[in-house]
Amino acid sequence: MDNSPSCTFYPFFHQGRPPSRADRFAGGTLSMRAAQYCDAITTASGFGWWVFAPVEILLTWDGTAIFWSKDGEQWHIINDTVQFPGFPGAFDAEAPQALQGMAPPFLTSLPEPGQIQVSLGLFARVSPGWSLSVRRPPNFALPGHLQHFEGIVDTNEWFGPLFVNLRLTQTGVPVRLHGDMPLAQLQPIPNFLLTPNALPFETATKIGPNEWDAYRVSVAEPHTRPNRPFGAYAVQQRRKRNVFETPTCPVLVSGRNDSEPMYKKIP
Repeated sequence: MDNSPSCTFYPFFHQGRPPSRADRFAGGTLSMRAAQYCDAITTASGFGWWVFAPVEILLTWDGTAIFWSKDGEQWHIINDTVQFPGFPGAFDAEAPQALQGMAPPFLTSLPEPGQIQVSLGLFARVSPGWSLSVRRPPNFALPGHLQHFEGIVDTNEWFGPLFVNLRLTQTGVPVRLHGDMPLAQLQPIPNFLLTPNALPFETATKIGPNEWDAYRVSVAEPHTRPNRPFGAYAVQQRRKRNVFETPTCPVLVSGRNDSEPMYKKIP
């Protein structure tokens, strides 16, 4: 297994924003206090890559069927699958002859009430021995009345379109999938963690001396210093990772200009 995973994205729906490295500050939506002092939140927010809806649309559910719209004026029912207008022809223009007419759908209505599958408009391949977790962007303020299902995909076994399954939770309320807000976050996971019994655990019956000493160092002793600086743990963790200088999970977007910098230093 490669200890330094890389990921390549292959967009097939050439609209919308390309994947990007997730932002530790959740696109600026975190409070200043959380961004500065809570390393746990910023680490979760910045782990992985953001992916976006290939086009901006509205969805609504009437309790029986799901409808979609480009502008909120004209609504279309999703009986089974929906292709975005013009996409099948664009797909056929790039696909080999044997694969023409096999464009993946944009929207798929699921059997469960209020549930829909939304294509992310790309394929992906992560290093062998790794899988991709597809999940709700952590700590990001997303539209209301919408829930994500999470999944884990071995992209070396499944080279197909990535998608996210959503549940609309309120009838009669249009929900906008914004083109400039991440719809999902992809995170690399080593496959050995997914095997049965890979994560053994136990519940200790008693807290031992070593644990009490660790609690003293982490919690009790700092509280004896009323003038201590805030965010000592966050500072310590940032120094250990040096995350802005040495990213360890490179991502490539197929077709990008190789002369473009892959990373930008975040001040």
